[in-house]
This record gives sequence, structure tokens and C-alpha cells, in this order.
Amino acid sequence: SSAPSKDGNFERGQQAFRDGDWQGAVDYFKKTVADDAKNAEAYNLMGYSYRRMGKADPAFEAYAMALGIDPKHRGANEYLGETYLLVGDLEKAEAQLALLKDLCGRQCKETVKLRKAISRYNASANTQTLLDLDEENW
Repeated sequence: SSAPSKDGNFERGQQAFRDGDWQGAVDYFKKTVADDAKNAEAYNLMGYSYRRMGKADPAFEAYAMALGIDPKHRGANEYLGETYLLVGDLEKAEAQLALLKDLCGRQCKETVKLRKAISRYNASANTQTLLDLDEENW
């Protein structure tokens, strides 16, 4: 078989992501952005995968790249807020929530999900709970 195409790496990354293979997803998304440095969604999903592995610093870096490409990327803004919760920075998470409200309103799914994550954080402040209760449907 031939080497995977640029899109092939992204598709394989998405499949690994759906399968919960976070390291595999990161590996494919790294290949994707090596070929296409402007792929905000690949950076976003890479950040999410790092966060699910409990690796906040590389998650922050990936979200910064995604938001540098597309500052209005709702998913990256939501997940960045959730990563702030992972490291215990409620103030920055709430700032992301305010930004999302400005981007898409109080009822868009990203705003609602981050608001719920902040509520769970305030109720328990248990980072493992945030990982276990992730409501993402892929």
C-alpha cells in the first residue's frame, strides 16, 4: 500500500480519536499538521487527545496553535477552558466561557458543555471526574 495521504493522516487521526486511542490520535494529527500547518481542527483534536491523557502543557500548546489559526474555533475555545479546569485555573476557564458566549451565545453546545464542566468542577474540583465525565459524542 502507498504512504497515507495528507487527508489519510487526518482521517486515521479521527478514527483513533473516536476509538479513544489518544496517543495514536496525537501521532496522526502531528503528521497532519506537518503537511498542513493551517489545520486548526487537527491542532484542536490533538489538544483534546493530550488533555484526555492528562498532559496539560502540550494540550495548551495545541489549542494555542488552533486558536492562532482560527481564533473563533468554538471547539478549541471550549476544550481550552476544560484544560484550564484540569490544572485548577477556574478564572481562566470562566474567561473562556465568557468568550464562547460572545462567539456563539449562551445556548450553543460548546458554551453549554463548558458551563457544565465548570459546574462539575465547582461541585467536586476533582480532575479525574472531569476526565471520566466527558460527554463528547463522536
